[in-house]
Amino acid sequence: MDNEVNADAIGNVVQSGVIHGDVHVHGTVSPDRPPRPRQLLPAPMHFTGRRPELTALDEMLAEAQAGDFPLVVVLTGPGGVGKTALALHWAHAMRNRFPDGELHADLAGFGGSEPMSPREILSGFLRTMGVDPQQIPVGLSEQAALFRTMTADRSLLLCLDDAFSAAQVRLALPASPGCAVIVTSRHRLPGLAADGARVLEVEPLTSATAVQLLARTIGDDRVDRQPEQAQSLVDLCGGLPIAVRVAAARLATRPKWSVARVVTELSDERRRLDALSAPGQVSVLASFDLSYRALSDTAATLYRRLALQPGIEFGVGPACAVLTDADPAVARNLLGELVEVSMVEEVGEDRFRLHDLLRLHARQQCARHDADDDRTSALQAVVEWYLAAASRADHLVSPTRRRLPYAFAAEPTELPDLGGREEALDWLDDERVNLIAAGRAAMEQSWAELAWQLSDVMWPLLLHRKHYLDRLEIDRRGVAAARAWGNVFAEADMLKRLGQVSVVLGRREEAEQCFRQSMARAESIDDQRGVADAQEGLALLHLKTGQPEVAITEFEALVVTNRRLGAARSLGLTLINLGAALSAAGRHHAALDVLAEAPAVFAGLKVPDPYNEARILVAQGQACAGAGDTDLAHEIATRALVELTALGSPAGVAESHEVLADVAWQRGDADDAVEHLRAAVETFTTLRSWRLPAARSRLNELTTSRATREPDRPQETDTGEA
Repeated sequence: MDNEVNADAIGNVVQSGVIHGDVHVHGTVSPDRPPRPRQLLPAPMHFTGRRPELTALDEMLAEAQAGDFPLVVVLTGPGGVGKTALALHWAHAMRNRFPDGELHADLAGFGGSEPMSPREILSGFLRTMGVDPQQIPVGLSEQAALFRTMTADRSLLLCLDDAFSAAQVRLALPASPGCAVIVTSRHRLPGLAADGARVLEVEPLTSATAVQLLARTIGDDRVDRQPEQAQSLVDLCGGLPIAVRVAAARLATRPKWSVARVVTELSDERRRLDALSAPGQVSVLASFDLSYRALSDTAATLYRRLALQPGIEFGVGPACAVLTDADPAVARNLLGELVEVSMVEEVGEDRFRLHDLLRLHARQQCARHDADDDRTSALQAVVEWYLAAASRADHLVSPTRRRLPYAFAAEPTELPDLGGREEALDWLDDERVNLIAAGRAAMEQSWAELAWQLSDVMWPLLLHRKHYLDRLEIDRRGVAAARAWGNVFAEADMLKRLGQVSVVLGRREEAEQCFRQSMARAESIDDQRGVADAQEGLALLHLKTGQPEVAITEFEALVVTNRRLGAARSLGLTLINLGAALSAAGRHHAALDVLAEAPAVFAGLKVPDPYNEARILVAQGQACAGAGDTDLAHEIATRALVELTALGSPAGVAESHEVLADVAWQRGDADDAVEHLRAAVETFTTLRSWRLPAARSRLNELTTSRATREPDRPQETDTGEA
């Protein structure tokens, strides 16, 4: 039997010629060892980059030789990523380290035909090493034993290219510590890793290296004439060497063509894979097709439908969704299968992505194999998953805000388990790109209600982490979605938010128009809370555009309105804003009187609001500094800085630094004042805050005058009047 070693058979071969590793097979070779095998394919032309991978291979070999054990390393990665080129380049560089020669076998794991069997691999190696074909044992185990015997005291380098499984290559691994084996595979071959093999993942080329590869093929002059187009070309190839080579070949055979022409051809996603798959040449599409056909049916379905995932990276939850609520354990196993064959990249714990070109391939397969209704259902499921997951985070961060209900087509599964407010904000930040993409997808599908919900649910992130440019897109889409949906409340609410971000971005006229439209829409449905919220936004616009007295009048009216409506949290927010407006008008004692009520208002809320409680401290610190009480201002602002830092509010942290800068300047510590203002300006710049111009101007003033000016004295403008 194949799994039993036939000692007699091996003994016959040994008597015929294999004696302690020396080969003198009768009638085939000389009494000495057979000629040194030199089976490596030629070294790849135009090999470029890969310094980290080559260094890693060198270190692995040194470690193996120092430890007196054979090196076995698996180069894994998607089709076309350059595994074989890397293996051959390194093998040629190392060949002199292996005096007994090199063996090479194309295992055809993904060659479109049946993979080479272990028996074929071993018999081929044995013949190469001088064994008479008539003397090669029939049984697989006997062949493996003979191969180990013949390689026992040799120093050989083996290159096993395109392996399909660990079982395919395991018996062809020599035991001699003088040997090294480099295996390439689209699979990760965990079976070999369990036996001690090292696994090295081969990733796409960096952008700069891909441009170098292009230049080596078509010439530096053509790349130098159009450097930006060359960069675009390799970006469209996603750094896959096979794609860069195909694109370069098109240019090399058409010397009159510009790089821009091929860029134009590849810019159309519908034609990109075809353009990178010229007949009779290496083909990106054919490479992907071979990997796809090796998948199980369910893994193939998941692979296809992952192209519907709106963003770039994704987790297990969206994978469950596109499989129409598959069991999470099943989805994990299928993702593992796709990672194993390098069709999905694992970028973190339970985080995955598709290479850009694989995404296009998956999209083609999805259009070919999935019915329209199935694709639509899968897309809706994954978009709704993002809404359901974000809703969990939203309720943790902003539990009291007004929301509209949403009826899910199916109950999403594998939602994130969020431990608290900060974890929820971090999740929203991490998934921000996917959530925005999900909103776009919903709008493109004319799912207006779903698109609005995906805009609405991001409010906590946009409030605390800002992302103003993203917010502009999100809020504009929210307004359009609300109008398409025909929901007046949703429209009024999103108009208010669009007005707020327009204020920050300096779009005063657009902001005022949005607030007034929001008030009008809220009034049309008798939503007094909505009217007051829009009025608050308009008052803030006046404060931020240098009209504090106008803002004071509006905030004072809103205090009355909020008391009448019994809106305690809104009352607290208005008191903070009124205090800030009074300070801006130089009425610092009046500001402190107003702000003294705010802590009790927030303390009386059913749900704590630590963020706005910390904002009270900033406003109080500002008023104390303006009133000349620098000791109390420093104490309060320092406390605010600590609390807002812990809450992850960069805007609040920057405003705290502003107050501390004012205090330091008044105390005569110009250096400390400048450092605080620099910290504030840096954050305001990142946030594109409306406070940036004033903070930058103040920093310039202090920087140029701190060596010659005395600290500013507190202004004598506070009358103490409310």
